[in-house]
Amino acid sequence: MADLEVLMSRYQQADPAATSALIRQVSPLLLRFFAGQHGSRPDAEDLLQDTWLQIHKSRHTYRPGEPVLPWIYAFARHVRVDAYRRTQRIRSREQVMSPLPEPAANVRREPSPSAAPDFDTLIAVLPPSQREVVSMLKVSGMSLEEVACATASSVGSVKLKAHRAYEKLRGVLKRQGSGRPWRSGDDVV
Repeated sequence: MADLEVLMSRYQQADPAATSALIRQVSPLLLRFFAGQHGSRPDAEDLLQDTWLQIHKSRHTYRPGEPVLPWIYAFARHVRVDAYRRTQRIRSREQVMSPLPEPAANVRREPSPSAAPDFDTLIAVLPPSQREVVSMLKVSGMSLEEVACATASSVGSVKLKAHRAYEKLRGVLKRQGSGRPWRSGDDVV
């Protein structure tokens, strides 16, 4: 391992060979530092790149003769903290939205009083999580495993939500079949 202080001094003087050698020697250390904190190699590589950009912009602040690694790790820590804060800021502002179902064909029919409500009206009585599951299963044709993956839940949880949704929808349709008109504001057990 070449003397890092010498390589850094030569890097400050725009020596491309010294720059490459410094990056080759220090990058594995920084990559391990970031991977140990984040666990994701792509995220660690992004942080490594951001660190080298910061080092390059501030290379003139390095004082020859001083230890290089603490100086470099100071940049790495700041980049890591900035990334963490940025992620937290984004997460605090995100809102989970249920996906909008695809509109049916453009043909609009006037519903007859005895006709069953259309799908969108029917599932409007469901809580958002059940509505999302039913839409993914029945409209998009996704499997239970795919829905579980998309909703970050277990297959059992998806089955339970679907079962409860189907029970509610059966109640709505049963009430509709009894002659009593169904309204979107009706409570369903």
